[in-house]
Amino acid sequence: ERRGVRLIVVRASDVPTYVGNGAAELGVAGGDVLAEHGGSGLYQPVDLGIARCRMMVATRRGYDYEAAVQQGARLRVATKYLQTTRQFFAAKGVHVDLIRLYGSMELAPIMGLADAIVDLVSTGKTLKANQLVAVEEIMPVSARLIVNQAALKTRRAQLQPLIEAFAKAARP
Repeated sequence: ERRGVRLIVVRASDVPTYVGNGAAELGVAGGDVLAEHGGSGLYQPVDLGIARCRMMVATRRGYDYEAAVQQGARLRVATKYLQTTRQFFAAKGVHVDLIRLYGSMELAPIMGLADAIVDLVSTGKTLKANQLVAVEEIMPVSARLIVNQAALKTRRAQLQPLIEAFAKAARP
């Protein structure tokens, strides 16, 4: 069966679900979204090298994050990245109470809602403007090509040229 290429535009956080469940064969998703999704059923053949930033822990300027972590304090952390944040702090043996926010993350420490935030940081200007400082990196983030694993097995001849084209375009 010969099928043409169809392009669909969906919310970034939904891309791994569409690709992982076979509704789409290829997609582009950020490493942050993939980490939060878990990546099951997905092959990530190409780091596209675009939309680079870092997922960071940030606190109010003057908050002694290292002391709080060393003393085993229970941190209140605001983020939209609940799974990634939970796993990161669990691996460090730090107890956290997670507060789900979808935007204006920087307000949480200022308003006393949270001790720290976990969010994407590109230049750091937003943190600085809100008297926050990045205290720890969780992961570097960039956009990635993702492929449905089953589709790759059954339609490799059709998909491989597309994967190679993305890989070639991603090389500097």
